[in-house]
Amino acid sequence: MSSTINSLLRAAGLAGLLALAGCASGPAADPLEPLNRSLYQFNVDVDRALLKPVASTYVEVTPAPLRTGVNNFFDNLRDGWSAVNGVLQLRPREATENGMRFVFNSTFGLAGVLDVASEMGLERTTLDFGMTLGRWGVPDGPYLMLPLLGPSTLRDTAALPVDGQGNAVGQIGHIPTRNGLRALSIVDQRAGLLRAGDMLQEAALDPYSFLRDSYLQRRHSQIGVTPPEERYDLE
Repeated sequence: MSSTINSLLRAAGLAGLLALAGCASGPAADPLEPLNRSLYQFNVDVDRALLKPVASTYVEVTPAPLRTGVNNFFDNLRDGWSAVNGVLQLRPREATENGMRFVFNSTFGLAGVLDVASEMGLERTTLDFGMTLGRWGVPDGPYLMLPLLGPSTLRDTAALPVDGQGNAVGQIGHIPTRNGLRALSIVDQRAGLLRAGDMLQEAALDPYSFLRDSYLQRRHSQIGVTPPEERYDLE
């Protein structure tokens, strides 16, 4: 609990700096584009060499019902953290629904392996601490491509330590179990993006720009803010 509070305090300090940076930085979304493109290519190379082959093998050798159960398990953990962020964002419906999803799936759904909450009509709304900061007016800051982690912004990067504390897997004391679950979560997420990743490389003339713009648009939509290009007169 104390480590979570400390992370929240650090994020609050970073949020203040971001607010000041946002006032000065204007609408430029990607001032670090050369560096970001280099990191994007690094991520692509690592994905081609390691993550995609592992995820493809996982899909080939693991029965679909088992993969669904694994995906449900990690989604259930995210539902619990989403409920917390729903409270922080003063969004009672999302907080209640995500909280009920977590309780029902953790109990009747065998620790989340079965998604009984969806069958009950409880809607999932994935919320994180970066969205919480954005909800209360903290600006994006510049777009960042993080090594291995992918698209982000300065605000969302500052929120990562808090999101890490909110992930129940990170609280497991047994290191081999914790690391094994983290690795399985990465493989599970990459397996779910196999088809989308192939479509991105085939359809986009500039996959980097397409990924960046899609990420920023999605985040603005999730938070419910007006995109920077619409808030400023660029001429």
